[in-house]
Amino acid sequence: MTDTMTEDSQRIFLRHFDDDAAIADYANGPRRFTPGLDALHRMTGLLLAERAPEHARILVLGAGGGLELRALADAYPGWRFVGVDPAGAMLRLAARTVGDAMDRVDLIEGLIDDAPDGPFDGATCLLTLHFLPPQAREDTVRAIHRRLRPGAPFVAAHGSFPRGSHEEQVCWVDRYMHFAIASGADPEQARTARDAVLASGNMLSPEQDLEILHRGGFADAEQFYAAFTWRGWVGHA
Repeated sequence: MTDTMTEDSQRIFLRHFDDDAAIADYANGPRRFTPGLDALHRMTGLLLAERAPEHARILVLGAGGGLELRALADAYPGWRFVGVDPAGAMLRLAARTVGDAMDRVDLIEGLIDDAPDGPFDGATCLLTLHFLPPQAREDTVRAIHRRLRPGAPFVAAHGSFPRGSHEEQVCWVDRYMHFAIASGADPEQARTARDAVLASGNMLSPEQDLEILHRGGFADAEQFYAAFTWRGWVGHA
């Protein structure tokens, strides 16, 4: 989500998230496809709060939909947030989701390079970075790092799973699909998502993702969350 993304890649990315009708049921999607999403939001808040002050300013990249914004705003009433997302429809949904906490949230339509320079007391990027190719992902991580105070925490979580043999990859992605179906997702939609994950050229292994975080400036980054095809890390600027 940096300006280094090509116009074609940005257009493909936005196609899935920039239509109000298409995202009307968005809130149910992440919970059906991401094991422990509500717990992930709570863990994210706790990891940020380890170093963020009572009246922290938090950068939320990929804020569209507003699920993590709402969870963090409810849990930490002294925090203020800047939410950035390239999809206008998703930001409109975020504003509705955040509701009466919007007086503590500024929403920006754009990429990471459109975010204020900070410095921020913490940052998150949840369920987003797997959409980016490796170089754009590293550029995004580095741009987040530049906006943080020294020692400020960064929490990232996105699609990441072992990239061994084709059979191993299929096994992991099938588990992702079956979890979604068991959680109430439409089976055909879940199968389509499965095929998209397998076909994606942007999915990396947890080891590759960790290396990107290290190169992006978060030398102490470590994994704290794993759930089938999902991983989460925390690091400090």
